[in-house]
Amino acid sequence: QVQLVESGGGLVQAGGSLKLSCAASGRRFSQYAMGWFRQAPGKEREFVAAINWNGDATYYADSVKGRFTISRDNGKKTVYLQMNVLKPGDTAVYYCAAENGFWRPGDSTEYDYWGQGTQVTVSS
Repeated sequence: QVQLVESGGGLVQAGGSLKLSCAASGRRFSQYAMGWFRQAPGKEREFVAAINWNGDATYYADSVKGRFTISRDNGKKTVYLQMNVLKPGDTAVYYCAAENGFWRPGDSTEYDYWGQGTQVTVSS
C-alpha cells in the first residue's frame, strides 16, 4: 500500500518554472513505476510523464517534451516533475500516480495509487 502527497504547485507567469514533488509513504516505493497526469476543467485526464522503477527510463507526452523533466529519489521516496517554460495551456491539477508491476506509461487506468493533486496555474 502506498500513499502519495503532491506539493509544489502554484501560480506562475508564462515562461516561468515550477518543481512539483510527490512524497510517498509505504515500504516498497522503489518497486513502483511512477507517473504524472494532469486535468484541466472540462478536459479528460492527460498523461504528462512517467518513470520506471529504477529511473533508467522516462516517458513524456509530446506537449511537454523538452520542457518538463521527471526524476525520482528512491532513498527519499519522492518523485519530481521539473516544469520549465510554462505555458497557459499547462494550467491544470497535477496528479502523481504509482503502478506496481508492468505497465503502459501513458495509460491512467493501469495505475494503482493516486495522490490528491496540486494546482498549477500559468498566467499570460
